[in-house]
Amino acid sequence: MSYATNLLMTLPELVLSIGAIALMMVSAWGGQGVARAIGWASVAVLIGAGVSLGISTGGDAFAGLYKADAFAVFGKVLIYAAAAVAILMAPGFFARTAGDDLRPEYPVLILLSAVGMGMMVSAGDLLTLYVGLELQSLAAYVLASFMRRDTRSAEAGLKYFVLGALASGILLYGISLVYGFSGTTLFDSIATAYAGAHSKGLLFGLVFVFAGLAFKMSAVPFHMWTPDVYEGAPTPVTAFFGSAPKVAAILLTVRVAVEAMGPAQLEWRQIVIFASLASIVLGAAGAIGQSNIKRLLAYSSINNVGFALIGLAAGTPQGVSAVLVYMAIYIVMTLGSFLIVLQMKDAEGRHIEEVASLSGLSRTKPYLAFALAVMMFSLAGIPPLFGFYAKFAVFWAAVQAGLFLYAAIGIALSVVGAYYYLRIIKTMYFDDPAPEFAPVESGVEGGLIAASTAFLSPLGYLAIPALAAWSLAAAKALF
Repeated sequence: MSYATNLLMTLPELVLSIGAIALMMVSAWGGQGVARAIGWASVAVLIGAGVSLGISTGGDAFAGLYKADAFAVFGKVLIYAAAAVAILMAPGFFARTAGDDLRPEYPVLILLSAVGMGMMVSAGDLLTLYVGLELQSLAAYVLASFMRRDTRSAEAGLKYFVLGALASGILLYGISLVYGFSGTTLFDSIATAYAGAHSKGLLFGLVFVFAGLAFKMSAVPFHMWTPDVYEGAPTPVTAFFGSAPKVAAILLTVRVAVEAMGPAQLEWRQIVIFASLASIVLGAAGAIGQSNIKRLLAYSSINNVGFALIGLAAGTPQGVSAVLVYMAIYIVMTLGSFLIVLQMKDAEGRHIEEVASLSGLSRTKPYLAFALAVMMFSLAGIPPLFGFYAKFAVFWAAVQAGLFLYAAIGIALSVVGAYYYLRIIKTMYFDDPAPEFAPVESGVEGGLIAASTAFLSPLGYLAIPALAAWSLAAAKALF
């Protein structure tokens, strides 16, 4: 295969990299005044990268290091869409709460993070996996501490960096074990080693690799950073962390489990089932006592990772398809929720994050209360909203794989998790009104809230045939 053909397969990453470097140069000369223009240009670069997904040739590039298959395309579409929304959310937030803290480096960092996430979902080798993951993480550390004068933001960035470095060390140790006992870092060759009479060393490598990946998707027991980072980071950054990197981490885990360690399904299924159930339980229990809406959504994200992993535990094309469907719906629920959190500010323009401030919202801002109710009911998986279909897909995949007890436990635990979502509904519709939020005039934010609400309404079921077919085709690319 020619070098030009290899480069063509990596066209989305090339578009993002060149775009990020060019915009970084523009921001260096233009300074603070070009921040909004850089943001819109970054969205255009993401759209260009998305278009290039249809141009790049499918197959394996650079001798299997990079995979440009349907699975990667599905993940990148979700990642680029979430990254674009995170960029569009930022100007209004910084203008209202942080004065001159909006800087043109913000969208450039998100573009560089998107390059890393694209490498993650296209990884065909443990080294490609690690390089992509670290590129994404380095940009994320800076984004978490982006508000320099906010001590909470600085604390969030430091905690994320320290714990992220620990997780990277665990992952790298697992990679070294897998390489040492298999003699290769290519996923296909690793699968061959696991298909044979593999040693205890390969088993230990599997455990450490999954432990490192569990941190990146904030699955229990490596979830400890999530509430603090979600609370301290700027809200658009938190929305970004809760969507695009989570999609990249879960899809990377799926690829590693199926492609590299598929023959060891019995071993990694036990890890996935434990992490899944533990995440569902802890996410639900941890959210119940939260008074801060961003911390509550952090525990909600842990809870939802647990449900997504149910599809992976099935270990079938239908299970992987269910994971993809779940993540597609999940990022809309997450981004919609954080877009509404952005509207929570007092008369002086200060951002409010307390759940109590939502009291009586149905009487002061009925449309906003309705949109948040749709998000919460969808996250809880209550029919007829589209979030119900996401949970139904993963449970049905587990049942088809014969994991009846696992699915039954997951269904029972989803009822427990619905409590804290319903508490927000009760606060908005039945409590005495709190001081009214100040009006926010942002057509972009309002349009995104309306679009996400419509997608999560019963209208979303119209997308099931196309979404199911696309996700199944992407899943079969791994098998």
